Amino acid sequence: MHIAQWALIGSVILPALLVVLVACADQAGQDSFARLPATISGVVVNADGPVAGAIVQVQGTQNQTTTDARGAFTLHGHGLGAPHAVTVTAWAEGHYIGWTALDPRQPIPEAGIAISLRPLFDGDNHEYTWFSEEGVHGSASCGLCHREYAEWEADAHSRAAINPRFISMFRGTDLSGRRGQPTRFAGDGKSVLPPDPALPDTGPGFRLDNPDRAGTCATCHTPMAARIPTTNSCAWSGCHATTTADNAEVAGVKPSIRGVTPVGIEGIGLEGIGCEFCHKIREVILDPGTGLPYSDMPGILSLRLARPHGDQQVFFGTLTDVSRERDSYLPLQAQSEFCAACHFGVFGGVVSNMKMTGGTVIYNSYGEWLHSPYSQVGSSLHHTCQDCHMPIKDTPYSVFPQRGGVARHYPVYNNHTMLGPSNEAFLRSAVTMTSSATVEGQLVRVQVSLTNTGAGHAVPTDAPMRSVMLVVEAMDAHGRSVPLKQGPALPEWAGDYAGRPGKAFARVLRDNWSGEIPATAFWRPVTEVADTRLFPFVTDTTTYAFDWPAGVDGVVKVKLVYRRAFYKLAQQKGWNDPDIVMATSEIPIRW
Repeated sequence: MHIAQWALIGSVILPALLVVLVACADQAGQDSFARLPATISGVVVNADGPVAGAIVQVQGTQNQTTTDARGAFTLHGHGLGAPHAVTVTAWAEGHYIGWTALDPRQPIPEAGIAISLRPLFDGDNHEYTWFSEEGVHGSASCGLCHREYAEWEADAHSRAAINPRFISMFRGTDLSGRRGQPTRFAGDGKSVLPPDPALPDTGPGFRLDNPDRAGTCATCHTPMAARIPTTNSCAWSGCHATTTADNAEVAGVKPSIRGVTPVGIEGIGLEGIGCEFCHKIREVILDPGTGLPYSDMPGILSLRLARPHGDQQVFFGTLTDVSRERDSYLPLQAQSEFCAACHFGVFGGVVSNMKMTGGTVIYNSYGEWLHSPYSQVGSSLHHTCQDCHMPIKDTPYSVFPQRGGVARHYPVYNNHTMLGPSNEAFLRSAVTMTSSATVEGQLVRVQVSLTNTGAGHAVPTDAPMRSVMLVVEAMDAHGRSVPLKQGPALPEWAGDYAGRPGKAFARVLRDNWSGEIPATAFWRPVTEVADTRLFPFVTDTTTYAFDWPAGVDGVVKVKLVYRRAFYKLAQQKGWNDPDIVMATSEIPIRW
């Protein structure tokens, strides 16, 4: 081709190409500088029309508002005016979370945006098969995306079904599996004979007293183990020795006819209180007169679950800005009432006309919180169970970023390790101890004050086999113990601390069958003998006078120890949990 021809073609093509390049550059410039409006309006609707009172939020920010009576809303400020896509979410009670994604390259409709909400399904499918994902079953499937799974694995709730103390108490064995002596009732039918001293005594056991009954333990310890409606109190309570729970299908075990047995199970039931169980709770049923669960509705019987049928699915959480089709917000999860069902329990009542009367409150950390200053909403002291036991985690993610997690740079994620006595630093923060000593002639007078400054319930709480013991030890410079002249001493049940200067803090029960004090078979009829525990903001002060040798220096050592079980019971069962030292002090004595 001649040069003249190339020149002719170039004179035609190049100007056209320049036009295209300029147009593309203009478009790229427009895209690179495109921003969402700083103010966005819209409406939230469901199948029936506008939704009033819906929470609308810019995802990943605290920029939030609520819809008016016409379902309308306006958002402005944080998260808007951005050069990137933004998701706006909406939620109203009884609905899944809805959302819409806004692209700065697309114009916002003049009438504003519309977010549609789907209603949650009604009912609970008790035959639901617990969730699995990508071939992974149970709570481990949550761990594919959620960092909380590793925390839950370290938490006592994940071990509720396999806790060796629980299992040995239920079965009546020691840790090595040796079964104790079956309970022998006296001729009056109202008392029991003491254990045969010629046979091994591994302590009390529910099954030793009730060999053909299941009891209510499963309602809290293994609530995922059986496909039974939460309204079937006969099957869950297992109080009958006849066929009251024919429909009970316990995971891995042939159907039970005497209630849900919380031992010997397999599969999902071994998770105890799995991730999905808590995130399927939609309501906790409380007695409006007392604010507590009904005494005949322990654990799962006080819960209304949302286990789905077919393709329906829901997971409740504490976030309102999740953009996933199966999620819903549940404010209850951040309230103490969420914990009530399993942290209040009455044993030993009489069932008549399907209602239980009488009995003794055994577990009551929720009730103790309810009657403490911490429950007063609006007070500067107000704290929920979650505030203390599930403190905010310093992380921007719940879902791993590689799994699509949204960064939230405000405190919304709770620690799922559920802090308790196993966390020694947490336990120590519950009680403040002060001690002092004065020399008065031949006496050294020691004063110790203990105040529950950090727990929203009694210390110790729940299972009435736990104790806290104050131990005061006086020693002269030669290492000899100085005798106590005045002041309290620890009781016989303190075991290796018995008789030593100090005071025990515990809820002490008497076994009405055997007369044993303290009672540890608390499923039997029991009577409270004493409650010396430390309640919120209450100070206990004790004074000790030691007959000190004149002119001899020395030291007074004070310590506060937490013990999971009374000494005798721990010895019988072979439990080897060490004491936890909550506080210590040493007071030098100088003459």
